[in-house]
Amino acid sequence: MVETMKGELFFFWLGPVVPLLGALAGRMFWEDPEQLKKSCQIWSVLSLAPIIGSHPAMPEGPLLLYLLPIAAVLSLSGQPVHREHRLSWLMTLIYLGLGIGVISHHDFIAHLFLLALLAITIILLFSHHTMLWPISWWGTSLFGFAGLGVIIAAFTSAPVSSSAVLLTCVVLVPIVPFHIGYLTALTRLPGNLPSFAAVLLPAVGLHFMASVLPTVPIMIAGFVSFLALGGTLYGAVKALAQTRVRLMLAYGSLSFYSILWWFAAATHLATPRTAVLVASIGFATCGLLIAWQVIRTRYGDDVDPLSISGLASSMPSYAVLLSLLALAAMGLPPFGVFAGFMGLLLHSPIPSLLGLLIILSAWLAASWYIMSAVQRLLFGMRRNDLRYHDVVRGEWAALLITILVLTMLGLAPNDWFASGATSPVINAQSRGFLWQ
Repeated sequence: MVETMKGELFFFWLGPVVPLLGALAGRMFWEDPEQLKKSCQIWSVLSLAPIIGSHPAMPEGPLLLYLLPIAAVLSLSGQPVHREHRLSWLMTLIYLGLGIGVISHHDFIAHLFLLALLAITIILLFSHHTMLWPISWWGTSLFGFAGLGVIIAAFTSAPVSSSAVLLTCVVLVPIVPFHIGYLTALTRLPGNLPSFAAVLLPAVGLHFMASVLPTVPIMIAGFVSFLALGGTLYGAVKALAQTRVRLMLAYGSLSFYSILWWFAAATHLATPRTAVLVASIGFATCGLLIAWQVIRTRYGDDVDPLSISGLASSMPSYAVLLSLLALAAMGLPPFGVFAGFMGLLLHSPIPSLLGLLIILSAWLAASWYIMSAVQRLLFGMRRNDLRYHDVVRGEWAALLITILVLTMLGLAPNDWFASGATSPVINAQSRGFLWQ
């Protein structure tokens, strides 16, 4: 028994060490971008081994911990080989190591990993900005605000520590008015990091949500529920009004994460069903960002999406993959967003029928702005002045694996994602009526 515990403890520590060692080893290939990218992909895959060996148990389940290395590989695969992307590849491994450390450890150690993750994000946002995406001071400051919450939580006890952790969570799993940090990360981090951050930040935030939600007072939970409903509508309306693809995806994610917050405030729990929804939203956003990176690779970083059309006939593989990703992101079956949403809807208290109507309206709005953006790219007049090149092997693999993961999340039984950790029992009568 003691030897088993020592073995699991060894794997817990080895989990974050493997990708961090990979980032250090990658320096040997700094002058060879192609080998550096391959090295980062290999080390990301290797980081799965200690996670599997550690047998993690947590209230929200180990799903997101298993999916983090996969998300890192996908974000790396969707990025073209170029010298300017070398730093972002190494930073992907560092992000992965810190993210695994946050989720696989507890208390003070997890706080240290999260502080390092937030500090690196702030440094990257300060040092990598362009005229197209200038510094967002409010968005960058929110990550410092989240770090302050981590520090307060580390040196205080409940209820102060619980409130501090909750402040950190609302930045990582975005909710109005603390969503600008998430939007800034998805639009202004360099290279492939936005697509990886779309999975990493909510995964880390959900892990802390699971520990703090059972202790959140009813009054604060009600206020969070109010913000969630407002954020659901706000994110959907802002997504409808966007012409920039990355902003549209960021606001669309905000709308779906606000739905998650509404259910979480009602149940005071983060369960494996919650993890399925978070993973699905994160991977759908990640996949669509990779798909948009395909366009940026061919036509430039500042390309106007309104100027690109007619890709369906000239890039058929890309058209099929993008269409499937759009269906998954819209929340249609059999993909994970639909399964996660229905899992929460059918197994959570519904405090307000008006709130449920707002959430369903935002869900329907997603089909409008996502399909509208996809339709503009794939159909319409084929321009003779554009060069059309279908997806290459790395891009094709990244998009296809993303679709397969979203399909697995939608079709797999719920007990696949559960762990041995138990969660407090919530009195349904005190939280609202159960939707049958």
